[in-house]
Amino acid sequence: MAGIYIHIPFCKTRCIYCDFYKETDESQMDAFTEAICREAGLRRDEVKEPVRTIYFGGGTPSRLSRDHFEEIFKQLAALFQIDPDAEITLEANPDDLTGDYAKLLQGLPFNRISMGIQSFDDKELKFLSRRHSAQQAVSAVKHCRDAGFGNISIDLMYGLPGQTPEKWRENLIQACELDIEHISAYHLIYEKQTRLYTLLQRGRVQPATDETSREMFSMLIDMLALNRFEHYEISNFARNGKYSAHNTSYWKNERYLGLGPSAHSYDGESRSWNVASLEKYITAIGAGELPQERERLTHSQQYNEFVLTGLRTMWGVDLLLLKEQFGQEMYDYCLQNARKFIRENLLTIKENSLILSREGIFISDGIMSELMWVE
Repeated sequence: MAGIYIHIPFCKTRCIYCDFYKETDESQMDAFTEAICREAGLRRDEVKEPVRTIYFGGGTPSRLSRDHFEEIFKQLAALFQIDPDAEITLEANPDDLTGDYAKLLQGLPFNRISMGIQSFDDKELKFLSRRHSAQQAVSAVKHCRDAGFGNISIDLMYGLPGQTPEKWRENLIQACELDIEHISAYHLIYEKQTRLYTLLQRGRVQPATDETSREMFSMLIDMLALNRFEHYEISNFARNGKYSAHNTSYWKNERYLGLGPSAHSYDGESRSWNVASLEKYITAIGAGELPQERERLTHSQQYNEFVLTGLRTMWGVDLLLLKEQFGQEMYDYCLQNARKFIRENLLTIKENSLILSREGIFISDGIMSELMWVE
C-alpha cells in the first residue's frame, strides 16, 4: 500500500496549542500549489505501487480553492496510479465548511472529511483560539451530509485547563448525536513554542490532574462504545469499519510520500522531511531541488517503531511478523519484557499478537518504553 500526504500550511489564525508548521499569510497559495505539483513530478519514482490513500493535512487545507485542488489532483492522476477506491481525505475547519464549500468539495475526488472541531463549548473554543463556534461545527457536519459525504470524522480535545468531566461528557453526547463515522480524541498537550506553553510557564493555566485525565479518557472509551464506536487505536474510534485508512497505514509501517513544506515521508527503511519554510520550499522546488533531510533507520529503530505503532492499535504487534523481520533475539527480548505486563493483565497475547488490555491503554507509554530496544 502507498499513501500520499500533502501538507497545506495555510491557517487563517494560529491556535493556542498548535506546533505544526503553518503560515497565516495566504498570498502564496498559487505559488505553493505550483510547487506541490512540481515536487510530485520530481518524486514520482518514489511511488511504484498503487496509491490507496491521499490525505490533505495542515495547517488548514480548506483554505484552498477549487482551482488549487483541481490543479493538484490533475498532477497526481498524471504521475501516479491512483486506486479507484482510494480513501481521499480533506482536513477542514468547520467555519470553512459552508453549504456552498461542501458542495464544491463533493465535485472533487474527496470522499472523506476530517473536521477539527475540538469542542462544542464556545468558551473552550475561545480559549483554544479556534475561529468557529459550536453551532458552526454542528452546521458544518450537516452541510457535508447534505453534500453527500458518507465518511465524516471529527477531532475532539480533552484535558483542557478547568475542563470538568461533566463538560467533557456534554461534548461527547453532542458528538454522538451527530451520527458520524469516526472520532479522534486527543488529550491537550503543552507543546513548546506555543502560546499555551508560555501560559503554562507563567502560571496562567493549570493542566488537568492525572486523575481527571484518566476519568475523561475512561468516559471517552465507555460512551463511544455504547454508541457503537470501535476503539481501534488509542486515540481513534470508528463505526462500521470506517477506520482512517491513511493513518492506519502509518501505524502499520507502510510506505507514504509527503509533499509540501515540513511534510514527512517513509520508504520502509528511511524517513525524510521537507524544510519547514514556505519561502525556502517554493524557491528550492522552483530550482528543481528537493529541500529535505533524510535519516536511514537502524535495525533497532525499525524494531522500536514496529512495536510502538503496533501496540497503539487493536490489532497489536504481530509476533510472527516481528520474528520474521527482526529475528529471534529481538522476538525473545520483546516477549521477555512483556511478560510482567502479561502477568498483570496489562498486555495479552491473542492469535499470535501482543495487544494492550483496557487497563494497559491507560499506561501505554510506560509499557511501550519497556519494550523498546536500547543500544
